[in-house]
Amino acid sequence: MVELLHRVKVFIYRLERPQPDYLLLKPDQGIEGLWGPVQGDLGFGEKFEQAIRRQVLDETGLVEPGNLVDLEMPNRMSFGDEEIVEWTFGYHSYGRPDEALLQAHWADHQWADFARAYAELGFEDDRAAIMRLHAFLSAA
Repeated sequence: MVELLHRVKVFIYRLERPQPDYLLLKPDQGIEGLWGPVQGDLGFGEKFEQAIRRQVLDETGLVEPGNLVDLEMPNRMSFGDEEIVEWTFGYHSYGRPDEALLQAHWADHQWADFARAYAELGFEDDRAAIMRLHAFLSAA
């Protein structure tokens, strides 16, 4: 029997300059740690917005509600008897992340403009998602 799991990926951005900056996070996995967004499981019966806000709060300490952008690009992957569906969103950060929490949860973190963020991301799906988010934000 195949187990179906749902996850959210959340690209946090801020608009303090004419162009957005994106928060990139690097897990503590040594040389194999790749830059990426906030991500986590969708709890049983949990709505996307609840899961996104919970993950963002737990992993960055951001408490001010931000606008959510559904990137409408689910990604389905199979690993043995598990299927994972990732739902990707943008999250407008109005506040500042909790530096102590970021340091406790992540090996490193950085705010990066689009060009740098795109180049730093470790997975092609993440690069496609940030490109879509950036195009959406540039058109707004």
